[in-house]
Amino acid sequence: MKVYISADIEGITGTTVWSETELNAPDYAQFQKQMTKEVLAAIEGAFAGGATEILLKDAHDSGRNILIENLPENVKIIRGWTQEPMCMVAGLDSSFDRAIFIGYHSEGGSEKNPLAHTLSLLADVKINGEYASEFLINTYAAALHDVPIAFVSGDQALTEHIARYNDQIVTFATKEGVGHATINVSPQTTLKQTKYLVEQSLKIDRTKLQIELPKHFTVEIIYKDHIKAYRNSFYPGATFKPHNTVQFKTTDYFEVLRLLQFLT
Repeated sequence: MKVYISADIEGITGTTVWSETELNAPDYAQFQKQMTKEVLAAIEGAFAGGATEILLKDAHDSGRNILIENLPENVKIIRGWTQEPMCMVAGLDSSFDRAIFIGYHSEGGSEKNPLAHTLSLLADVKINGEYASEFLINTYAAALHDVPIAFVSGDQALTEHIARYNDQIVTFATKEGVGHATINVSPQTTLKQTKYLVEQSLKIDRTKLQIELPKHFTVEIIYKDHIKAYRNSFYPGATFKPHNTVQFKTTDYFEVLRLLQFLT
């Protein structure tokens, strides 16, 4: 069984302020280690659940966060960015049985995680009228290849967001955001539960985990800077919509990914 893992940091246990998530920042090293531990727990759970091969995408910021010296055999990691529209799930294709997201977070506009955003701090994203999380964007990307998402860890609001789309996807809440603070579980609890729940999630029928792609997509990118919004409205097929919004409509989700690649 081939399993794909995409790992972010804003949903990792403990991360609360940006300096804890930025390479070379003074508060970063502790949470780089915790991110690595949570990824390793997911890998252990995946192998226990029957995985024979794992591709891991370091999907935060520089793409160079996970400490790789303890990665087991049969795990390959993509570090850095391929610059293709699949972005946080680069390398994912139909050969994978299912995917796992570690350390994901609430969508831009959410007040439930002080680090909430979607792809960029410069804009929020809506798909078909709903604020879109990176979970949703990447789950739809996986669906292009008929790969379901089995397990997601991240903040409490994200787990509630996921249940609205498919309550069969196994989730674990590492924290809850309140204003500029987070209420976190013990890091050891996260490691224990991640390993156990990932293993269990690989035993669920793939068809129960699948999220279907909508037939039509209306994407709105809401910028904080009106000048950038106006400039980006000249992207082919896009239009400017007051206020500070670029709108794009398509029936092809890969075109959505291409749009986000260039405009966020």
